[in-house]
Amino acid sequence: MQGLYYFIVKTVESRYNNTKKIGDKSLITNTENFTHQNVNRNAIVISTPKGIQTDIKKGDEVIVHHNVFRRWKDIRGVEQNSKGYFEEDKYFVQVDQLYLYKQNNEWKSIKDYCFIKPIHNTDSFSIETEKPLVGVLKYTNNSDELKGLNVGDLVGFVPRSEYEFIINNERLYRVLTKAITIKYEYQGNEEEYNPSWT
Repeated sequence: MQGLYYFIVKTVESRYNNTKKIGDKSLITNTENFTHQNVNRNAIVISTPKGIQTDIKKGDEVIVHHNVFRRWKDIRGVEQNSKGYFEEDKYFVQVDQLYLYKQNNEWKSIKDYCFIKPIHNTDSFSIETEKPLVGVLKYTNNSDELKGLNVGDLVGFVPRSEYEFIINNERLYRVLTKAITIKYEYQGNEEEYNPSWT
């Protein structure tokens, strides 16, 4: 089975990432199904669309929008599946709902997005643990906007352009490619920031 303009994917493990392993026990961190923070965003591609040329292949792992798997309640309080729900463990995904894909054990970013790792805030007068609007470029693409930038570069981005993802137990920000504004030179005191809960 193959869609014309949609990818068909299945979840990696389950719809939600709301459990933490502590020793030999599992702790449920959230029981609400409508919050986006605990929705699983990892999927496996079952089929690619016929009408779209893509480097993504069947069997690739992808990072998708949280609304693909999320359940919600309508105005009557009845629980519903997302509009991407197809059957059992299969979902339709639009191209603009895909952000990252993994081939040969390497993550690759989709053209409009890159992923940035925040850094520790070294300002002793600030209560913020991470430096605002600055981070290390972790996953990039070959778009014209990012020409001259490489993985590992220290970059700045515009306010409210970042969206949090957990990838390989690292907290990263998904940032639109066009929201990257500057490349900084390292001063030597930069340190990547990853909270203990990831």
